[in-house]
Amino acid sequence: MSNHTILTNKKRTLIFVDILITCIASSMLATALTTALPPIMADFHISVTTGQWLTSGYSLAMGIMMPLTAFLITRFPTKRLYLLGILFFIAGLTCCVIARWFPIMMLGRVLQACGNGILLSMSQVILLTIYPPEKRGTIMGLYGLSIGAAPVISPTLAGILVDSFGWRMIFYISIGIMLISLIFAIGVFDNVLATMKRKFDGFSFVLSALAFGGITLGIGNIGSRSPTAAQTYMPLVIGIISAAFFVYRQLHIKEPFLELRILKQKQYALSVLGSMLLYLVMMGSSIIIPLYVQSIMGYSVTTSGLVTLPGSLVMAAISPFAGIIYDRIGMKKLFVAGAFCMLLSNIGMFFITKEMSIWIASFYNMMRCAAIGCLMMPLVTWGISGIQPELTAHGTALVNSLRTISGAIGTAVFVGIMTMVTNHSIDRYGENAAIHGLNMTFLAMSAATLILVFIAAFLVKGGRAHTEIIS
Repeated sequence: MSNHTILTNKKRTLIFVDILITCIASSMLATALTTALPPIMADFHISVTTGQWLTSGYSLAMGIMMPLTAFLITRFPTKRLYLLGILFFIAGLTCCVIARWFPIMMLGRVLQACGNGILLSMSQVILLTIYPPEKRGTIMGLYGLSIGAAPVISPTLAGILVDSFGWRMIFYISIGIMLISLIFAIGVFDNVLATMKRKFDGFSFVLSALAFGGITLGIGNIGSRSPTAAQTYMPLVIGIISAAFFVYRQLHIKEPFLELRILKQKQYALSVLGSMLLYLVMMGSSIIIPLYVQSIMGYSVTTSGLVTLPGSLVMAAISPFAGIIYDRIGMKKLFVAGAFCMLLSNIGMFFITKEMSIWIASFYNMMRCAAIGCLMMPLVTWGISGIQPELTAHGTALVNSLRTISGAIGTAVFVGIMTMVTNHSIDRYGENAAIHGLNMTFLAMSAATLILVFIAAFLVKGGRAHTEIIS
């Protein structure tokens, strides 16, 4: 082994460690506020449907940002762009620490989302570029601990912090971790991705922002307004029309802002659809479970966090092994097992009653987290392996954009279903109206998961990972 190879491996490892530190801090903020949401709503005197925009609005801003990352990654030096993403995130955290009004808090979340949008897409492209194909599943499985386990572990940690020190402590700790990451990145990062001179297509960016923003905003408003209200259908109409123009433009210009033709590759298209369905259910359940424990069952924020802790541990244990399994046997069996486990967990929550122990819900959450661990990063790795290497930045940007928007839609839609069913069930179910709303919400999640099971069982081919790569 040459000195150059040793140096390359050392640099590769240092970059990977820095990415883990950064993504642990940035990813945990995606769901940390789900546990802290009730006390935050009380402090700012806002409703659940308004408060949930701290999570779904964050996802929305990330979804708008991520199509831009395909351009940024291929246009600007890796190190400079990565440091910029960290600085954006720190600025957003600072806004949340000093916020005394909800709009300032929301601004902070948007800035965090912009930073995380850059960091998340860059991290995946970097890892898929600097590691050889036979190691990608394993390394992405380890990486999945940060972007997968951190959002699931964070509600537990957030619950303890909120009860002990108040919800702002979440942001103080995140600032500390991101500052460490910033200093580390300055020392170890390199310009590892190729760049080229590209003209920025501002019109395509505006169209993508209107498309992603309009659709998510319109669906999000269903939770608090009538489907026929102008605040609901107008954003939806604008979003759908903008999406149509965006798709048309990308298919007819020489240098697309976001290369959509990669969706013609069946393997990649299935990975995108699977990721979207996974995020739809995952982000929806991540906000519903704390509401169930705190608002319906009346337990503390700390207890709410402890209910999700076993699932966090299961996911942390499964994520690295899922990558190893993918490298050895391919996606088919892993996909079927994960999708079926997710379906069983949602069906179980459909039968939850108010008389049942909250630890039964904790068990079903463990099953859900096991499914997430099996599917989150392997789906991305599998999908990217089906497209040309030079399109990796576009592939990761597109899948991250669509699954993030799907997560935002899931949060808004499932909170809306729970609220609507609860309000319409009071006369019939009385004090059990809220639990009936919960049951119907998980029934809807089960329907979405059935599609995931169908894709895994009937559309994904078997075989080892290396035989699935499309030339």
